[in-house]
Amino acid sequence: MNRGQPDENTLRAAVALACRAPSVHNSQPWRWELGQHSLHLYADRTRNLPAVDPLGADLVISCGAALHHLRVGLAALGWRAVVHRLPNAGQPDHLAAIEFQAGEPTASHVALAAAIPRRRTDRRAFSSWAVPQGITAQLVSRALAEGVEAQEVVGRARDELLMTISRAAAAQEHDPEYRAEIREWSGVYPGASAGVPAANIPAGSRQYGNLRMRDFAPGELAQTDHLLLSEDAGSLIVLSTSSDDELSRLRAGEATSAVLLEATSAGLASCPLSQPLEVVETRELVRDHVLGGSTCPQLVIRVGWAGFNADPLPATPRRPVIDVLTRQEQP
Repeated sequence: MNRGQPDENTLRAAVALACRAPSVHNSQPWRWELGQHSLHLYADRTRNLPAVDPLGADLVISCGAALHHLRVGLAALGWRAVVHRLPNAGQPDHLAAIEFQAGEPTASHVALAAAIPRRRTDRRAFSSWAVPQGITAQLVSRALAEGVEAQEVVGRARDELLMTISRAAAAQEHDPEYRAEIREWSGVYPGASAGVPAANIPAGSRQYGNLRMRDFAPGELAQTDHLLLSEDAGSLIVLSTSSDDELSRLRAGEATSAVLLEATSAGLASCPLSQPLEVVETRELVRDHVLGGSTCPQLVIRVGWAGFNADPLPATPRRPVIDVLTRQEQP
């Protein structure tokens, strides 16, 4: 083996793991190019959801999550990713160039990589058991290691956040273009390569106490215990950055992946919540009333214990690697 460069099979395996990353409505808005000595991540703007994500923030965060998944996968395969973020000012969709250094995988690398195929977005009600503070602190630490602020929202700030989530939902549901996008990207048919299948969408009520979840197409996923609809004790963690530019959003996506994989390793269920940040007015409310105007919110992550006897969630579909990875043309 050439210890200066991973072989193509290793890189394809790492990209396959990267493409298991969560993305807005499972749109998978990324593409990869394999160079002679590097790998490149690009935003795929053809998969943008303009009504859901008018700022394009969710798209870049999704790509950041894929970038972190790639880093984790490479580390577990014996390679350290040397990442150059936004390397080409003339190509704004060129989000990262990745070079490689050989390195021995650690137990942490292997554990996080093992969490990638097990991670699911769980939109069901969570248990009434609270997440221990020690685990929450570890999730916050994972985000901080990626250069992103994270805080569990409690007390009055949590009430403010729950109200902004409801206000964002009400505003979006009055938008016919938003409703059309939700119909297109949720409740997708079996065999689809993208979108959120009905099997991953809870049937019935999606109001868990004061938390209003996003309304997707009708779902088929049963709630195991309807008492949880009012007793859900899931925690809400807000990721934020000092700036609100492309680099900040890319970093926020990497932190999202780090938090979700750590939560999965700890046995927690998790669900990213982007809805309150997709509407300009509610995004500003989260910034000012939840974060005290100090940082720019990028994503809310909901974590908790799955309901007792909750059925395992099926994996959501992914596009084949052959559709998202191409070889860079040589001059």
